[in-house]
This record gives sequence, structure tokens and C-alpha cells, in this order.
Amino acid sequence: MICFHCGAKVFLEGKIYRSDVCPKCEADVHCCVNCDQYEPTAHNKCLEPQAEWVTDREKANYCDFFVARKETRNLIVKQRDSARLDFDNLFKKQ
Repeated sequence: MICFHCGAKVFLEGKIYRSDVCPKCEADVHCCVNCDQYEPTAHNKCLEPQAEWVTDREKANYCDFFVARKETRNLIVKQRDSARLDFDNLFKKQ
């Protein structure tokens, strides 16, 4: 899989546990933004309708529906959100 935080390839065999971290940046691996079910535009930001609400989607959680994402889409989402924040900050009064 690809780490959402740094973009490094993460090779984990077998089940991915809540305590697993990226070997490069030590970001949590078992988190929403690394999951194939994660969709920021969906209700509950998850394609799985039975998934519980997760407050911090970049931190490890106990979701039983976790499926490791194998593409770099989350990096694009993170960059988009960062760009949107930078754009919004342009119009704030100082």
C-alpha cells in the first residue's frame, strides 16, 4: 500500500494491525485515509454504511471494515485539502 502521509510504499504481510506504522514517517497505517472505503464526499466519509463515525481519520482506529488502499489517491486528497486551506487563508482579514 501507499502511505497517505509521505507517499512511501508500505509492505505489510497478513493482517494490518492498529499499531502498524509507516516505516518511513511513522504515520498510522490502519486509519481511514489509508482505507479503500474512505471517500470524503460520502456520508460519514466512508463507503461502508455500517461504519462508525471516526473523529480523526489520520489516526489509527479499530474499524472492522478497513481495506488497505493500494493507490495514491489519498495523497491527492490531502494536497487538495491543503490547497483549499491556503486559498481560504488568502481572504482572511489580518
